[in-house]
Amino acid sequence: MIVVTGATGNVGRALVRMLTEGRLTEGGHAEGGHTETRVPVTAVARHITDADVPPGVRAVAADLAEPAGLREAFDGAEALFLLVAGEAPQGILEVAKTAGIRRVVLLSSQGAATRPEAYGHPRQFEAAVRESGLDWTVLRSGGMAGNALAWAESIRTRREAAAPFGDVGLPFVDPEDVAAVAAAVLRDPDAHRGATYTLTGPAPTTPRERAAAIAAALGEPVRFTEQTPEEAHALMARFMPLSVVEGTLAILGAPTDDERRVSPDAARVLGRAPGTFAAWAERHVAAFR
Repeated sequence: MIVVTGATGNVGRALVRMLTEGRLTEGGHAEGGHTETRVPVTAVARHITDADVPPGVRAVAADLAEPAGLREAFDGAEALFLLVAGEAPQGILEVAKTAGIRRVVLLSSQGAATRPEAYGHPRQFEAAVRESGLDWTVLRSGGMAGNALAWAESIRTRREAAAPFGDVGLPFVDPEDVAAVAAAVLRDPDAHRGATYTLTGPAPTTPRERAAAIAAALGEPVRFTEQTPEEAHALMARFMPLSVVEGTLAILGAPTDDERRVSPDAARVLGRAPGTFAAWAERHVAAFR
């Protein structure tokens, strides 16, 4: 059995589907006639019911911030897909070990390597996983294409998208590809034991270009408005810790060479190129209509 935490999120939901239904291509469709062996899956999120998961998947409502409450979810499992959430990674991993889990795949952030002063929380989880005594693999995701869903309301209502640093490009990754890498690692642990992968898209895109890709998917113009860093800071500080706001704005405005670079890791694991932002926009166009 595999436990997937964050099972109602963009990556977790896709991962549950892939583990139970088979491998997906860039366009989000099952590869012709090919499916992977179905594995038992427990889907975990703070608010989850059987209606949120495919048939046959066990749904357990639990909170990573309260490790003691994870015992039911972890019971009988062999592997764990773990988000960076809560403040007690050692507690989570101790419960996992007690339940019999032998390996963990951690979804971390590229910022853990490139901005350690701002991304201390992911670094803490990475250190705990590496020191846990479990087999482990760390997935460091770059910025995700799904972040563009923050534009959904403004594009639906005003056909407008606003962001800072409109002409700075970063290789945003499709959450489906992050999930596909996680699925591959969970299915073939020996090939990925002790690995740390950086996951990006196939090419850098700027916020202006991403807005244009959504416009092309809609078949209608979308006006791009460039925010000042101060405006973006004020908005982001409503739902992110200040250190993460500042680290994120630094990445968006003055990325390092590593943050601009397209990583080969997703393609190596998947045996295909990762999906483009334009492909992501086509799949999610309904959110912007």
